[in-house]
Amino acid sequence: MSRRVVITADDLAREPGTTEVIVALLADGHVSATTLICLSPAAEQAADQVRRLGVVPRLHVTLTSERGLPRWRPLDGAASLVDPDGSLSDDPMVLGARGEAQDVIREAEAQLAWMRDRGYALEAADSHAGTLYGLHGRSWLAEALEWCARHGLAFRLPRDPEPYIGGPLPPQLATAHQRAVALADALGVPIPQTIATNRRSARELGSYERLRDDYLRRLAALPEGTSELFLHPSREDAVTGPDGIVRTWETRLLRDPAWHAALESEGVEVVAGWWT
Repeated sequence: MSRRVVITADDLAREPGTTEVIVALLADGHVSATTLICLSPAAEQAADQVRRLGVVPRLHVTLTSERGLPRWRPLDGAASLVDPDGSLSDDPMVLGARGEAQDVIREAEAQLAWMRDRGYALEAADSHAGTLYGLHGRSWLAEALEWCARHGLAFRLPRDPEPYIGGPLPPQLATAHQRAVALADALGVPIPQTIATNRRSARELGSYERLRDDYLRRLAALPEGTSELFLHPSREDAVTGPDGIVRTWETRLLRDPAWHAALESEGVEVVAGWWT
């Protein structure tokens, strides 16, 4: 068995700066996949841009808005997902406290239909801001896996969560994770061996070099099988607050000769999906 990795740029269509960077990275071969926020007003244009490059974006099931941007509205409009004005909260904890499973799945269905109606042959889905996983309150992971099985979709759920979490899960979460992996296998939903991303702020990292070294360490530690590294590259001026700095550093990393040299020296094959 060999080591393979999907290098994903999340948040296509988030806003113009992020879309511009992701399209350029795909065109230059620096990432192998991207995920689409189809609630964005710019979603159709952004998806068409990457389709011209021969890339089908994954569905980034989106149930919350983003701080610093005009709030998005769900396609289905289910009551438990929205604020009184009909928009999605930008606080995942609010969604985690009030969201109902049937409304979550109805919205996922609507977003999937939006993409398929436009001719995208989707093979996989994942969760924007981790809201489906129960990281911010209620978990809809079992419902999401059953929904993926009905539609023949792979899902971003790691068999081994430690590289993402940074250590062993607490016992209660470990048990829930084991149940979810068993359910994915029983349903025939393909999942990656592991996933990894940066979860630290610019202040915690301190410098681009710290972020680069962390990703190099993660690359070296990838297990046998197909894993996923997902990043959030953008321009610094496109994202408010310190998150913009980290997104700029991730853009720099994906173009860094040291990163590409490490991919080669580690013998890790870059692929488009963990389900192929």
